[in-house]
Amino acid sequence: MYVLTKPARLSADRVSIHTGLHPELVRRFAALGLIECAVDDSGRFWFPPGTVARLARIQRLRGGLSLNYNAVGLVLDLLDRIRVLEAQARGSEPPWR
Repeated sequence: MYVLTKPARLSADRVSIHTGLHPELVRRFAALGLIECAVDDSGRFWFPPGTVARLARIQRLRGGLSLNYNAVGLVLDLLDRIRVLEAQARGSEPPWR
């Protein structure tokens, strides 16, 4: 059997496998608000597919810049805002035209 599409969500164990982080640390990042997650009725955590890339970014910020988790959250928020502003700027005409 072959998977033809990416799953719409990943379990904490699957995220852990892809990132090399312990599943409890993945859940802790979710509790800190560093990554998005949904919790089902049985209490299982589910993550969007982009979580693996976001956790890689968190690891780079934490390891490369020695930031604490509060600072990592702030930097991630700023990077997300920059990405949105850049996308808006690309979508609009330059003011000199």
